[in-house]
Amino acid sequence: MSTPEITATERTALDRILLDALDPLAPAMRARATGYAADRRWAADPAEVAPAVLGTWNVVDQEVERPTATAARTAASYGAGHERLGAARGLTRPGARRKWPDAVDGPAAAPPTGSSLELFGGTAELFADAASGGWRWSARGADGTRSREAGSPTATKEEAAAHAGAFLKQHSVTDAPTDAPTDAPPAADRSDRPAAG
Repeated sequence: MSTPEITATERTALDRILLDALDPLAPAMRARATGYAADRRWAADPAEVAPAVLGTWNVVDQEVERPTATAARTAASYGAGHERLGAARGLTRPGARRKWPDAVDGPAAAPPTGSSLELFGGTAELFADAASGGWRWSARGADGTRSREAGSPTATKEEAAAHAGAFLKQHSVTDAPTDAPTDAPPAADRSDRPAAG
């Protein structure tokens, strides 16, 4: 199996997403590294600034490796071996074994346990629902909003993580209203607020 190619339109959309992610991260890292005030964080010779941007891309690369490793472990849990994992990532079988040594040949499968997820400045807990055999989640967004009852259990841990991730994205600091109470319901549930105008 070869690594699938993306179209020019998909590449453009991905570039936009990556640059949107880099925009707040690079200036924040540069400001912390230099001690400059936020409005002067780029006040330097371009020969100093450009490596700072490169360093930020390195952080992004490292952060992308976390969900990539999770995806490799998930694929292995469904029966994919190192050969298939490597093919999906453009690696040889030995390369995949070096990259994810415990994904396939890890310890014997244990009963499912809960785990935590940190995204967009918030945290979520995923936990197995013994009664249904499915998975549930609870979360607290970066804006302080807590999830309500997680509703029906999902079939897989990955599906619960996807729901929790969507909640955390919706309640990231950049999307948070500054006057929201800590335990406020999601914005979609605030239909009782009068319209601005």
